[in-house]
Amino acid sequence: MKMNQENGPIEVFAGTPWQVGMVKSLLENAEIEVFVMDEILGTLNPWWTSPGGAGPIAVFVSIKDYIKAKQIVDEYEKNQIT
Repeated sequence: MKMNQENGPIEVFAGTPWQVGMVKSLLENAEIEVFVMDEILGTLNPWWTSPGGAGPIAVFVSIKDYIKAKQIVDEYEKNQIT
């Protein structure tokens, strides 16, 4: 993916490895290219990647896909049992 102002990465979700896997799968099924940051480090040492270890793994998409990706993530979060 060529990096520039129109195509740069933007975070759409952060969570546990299981949650990130689900969101990544949903986005890829919608033909959105996904980049996961801190996947290994967040699993092994979550306190190194974010304060308190909450939501250590982040999902990024291209800026051009942000609106579509955010709709998918919002729908996923809405359907979560709390």
